[in-house]
Amino acid sequence: MRSWSVSAEPGTAAAATSEPFRCATSARRRGDPLVATATPARRWLLVEHPGPWPFNAFASDAIAPDVLAELAAAIRPARSRLLMIRRPGRQVSGADRRWAVLDNDAGHEQVWGTWRDSADLREAAAAVREPLPTTDVPARTTLLVCTHGRHDVCCAIRGRPVAAALAERWPEDTWECSHIGGDRFAANVIVLPGGTTYGNLDAASAVDVVGSHLAGAVVPEYMRGVASAPPYGQAAVVAVHERYGPLPPEAVRFVGGRRTSETGWEADVEVLDDGRATHFVAHVETREQAPAMLTCGAHVETSAKAYAVTRLEQR
Repeated sequence: MRSWSVSAEPGTAAAATSEPFRCATSARRRGDPLVATATPARRWLLVEHPGPWPFNAFASDAIAPDVLAELAAAIRPARSRLLMIRRPGRQVSGADRRWAVLDNDAGHEQVWGTWRDSADLREAAAAVREPLPTTDVPARTTLLVCTHGRHDVCCAIRGRPVAAALAERWPEDTWECSHIGGDRFAANVIVLPGGTTYGNLDAASAVDVVGSHLAGAVVPEYMRGVASAPPYGQAAVVAVHERYGPLPPEAVRFVGGRRTSETGWEADVEVLDDGRATHFVAHVETREQAPAMLTCGAHVETSAKAYAVTRLEQR
């Protein structure tokens, strides 16, 4: 199970050297814990646009304001995340662009479409609002690598080589994407369906980690969490993978939880093996980490919250 990060190196340490401050470099020096940092989302709306993406990818003029407002209104009640995507490398101008609505649940159908004009994306807004039907067809894999450099330099510097490496191995599945959170853990990769999020990757480790994941063995060393769970539930899921793995991503599921104190939670986790379910309760504690500069563009130090599983019990 994960332990608290120990180092309290100031995030501004790079200012005393000739090197520019990079949040991912500083986070690695501090030993910031990855666990429980994945962005929670139940559904994903992906919209292809080659960019360049501004700081807020959806504040650009790529999509008409009224359609953007419609997309934003559609995702809120669906607990969805809206991301811009693009293929790694050279972009083809004038080509049809893709959009997709994906659930974390691999048992749900995926909806893919194309668009040229902003009005075409109203179909995507409609798809987000509707339940996706269940299916027995194996789900298509989508690999998202954050490369949103105008949001954070580390995402571009560290993300683009990872996107290129994954695209060489899985060209049809790999996309660069806009901001997904956790810039200091770049390079970050989300595997859909499932929403497993990995961080602190480079080109070589990304290929190994994603290859292992797709072969049915999660790599908890690089695991930030799963989008289907809140942070304390993510900590529980990672702890189960650490103790009982290697396990496939779909075998471990957060099913609920409750607050036990101002800083404590209990998380219920189910592990499936050959159709048999084993239930665990993880006791999770939270604490504030030492203030640090958490992004490349930060102007003040802030405190991130850390989650640690102190006890894991089978029920």
